[in-house]
Amino acid sequence: MSTLLRASELAKLPVVTYGGEAIAQIKDVVYAADGGRVNAFTLAGRGLFAGPLGMAVPWSAVAGLGPDALVIESEQQITPIGEVVSAGVAGSPDGGNVLRSQVLTDQGTALGQVTDVIIGIADGRNEADVIGYEIEPAETLGRGKQRLLIPLPDTIAASGQHLIVPASASQYLTDDLARFGSAVDSFRAQLGGR
Repeated sequence: MSTLLRASELAKLPVVTYGGEAIAQIKDVVYAADGGRVNAFTLAGRGLFAGPLGMAVPWSAVAGLGPDALVIESEQQITPIGEVVSAGVAGSPDGGNVLRSQVLTDQGTALGQVTDVIIGIADGRNEADVIGYEIEPAETLGRGKQRLLIPLPDTIAASGQHLIVPASASQYLTDDLARFGSAVDSFRAQLGGR
């Protein structure tokens, strides 16, 4: 992964064209219905009192995304929100809002509650995926109150307000976003070696 971002950091980022014109700001992330891939971004107007625009930028139109802006070639790449929301699910990879959901291992151990979604933007590929969650750790972990990052497998099970991860995911908990990409790679490699 070349770039890791918290989904919460994307809200209100400016959407800028190659010409340097700031045309909107990100409102929400829309995830693909079949998993944790980023499908699009819904848009809001620029400014303090601007509301939703009813428009979106499909991921295929994104030329660049980083901590300061989302870049597209031109304003013509913006589409009506219905076109991307029907192809994806607004809010989360499991069809609902994952924030505040409990993360449990497949052995029934509570790891904590989701406070944010971690998105990885792959080098050289035109994809952005949900690669993990930021969690408020469960007291039983004995890790204090500092938020932790937990990697996700390529697919994740969800049931109501619970997200189920393999028990081995707890071995890769970290509080360091800079090192989180390598933790995700190690975790997924370990799962593939089963």
